Amino acid sequence: MVLKNIIQVALAGAQVVGKAFGRALQSEIRASQQAAQRHGGGKEGRRKAAADTSTGMSLQEATQILNVSETDGHEEIQKSYDHLFKVNDKSVGGSFYIQSKVVRAKERLDVELRKEGQSPPPPPQSEEKS
Repeated sequence: MVLKNIIQVALAGAQVVGKAFGRALQSEIRASQQAAQRHGGGKEGRRKAAADTSTGMSLQEATQILNVSETDGHEEIQKSYDHLFKVNDKSVGGSFYIQSKVVRAKERLDVELRKEGQSPPPPPQSEEKS
């Protein structure tokens, strides 16, 4: 009798977990499809999603961080980047986290510029201390 009750409880628990897993999987599939649609769908959507994934930041977020528009050229982007990088330097009381976000935003916009056929300026060469 006890064994029968244990088996029934185990089966009921397995059914609950199975249904929850199925719902979670369906929810993830819907979210993935909605994300693809937000990115424009098709090849363009995959390209944008791949760029967002590789840099860890969307184009919209990058433009907001650097306070530039998507139509600005690399000179304007570089000017904004230089300013924000300097004011967030830890040696002047800035935030390393924000400085890192500024670098990632610049990288994301450079990816977009390369895809549009514009070549961003090469990164500045760091001076090595000997």
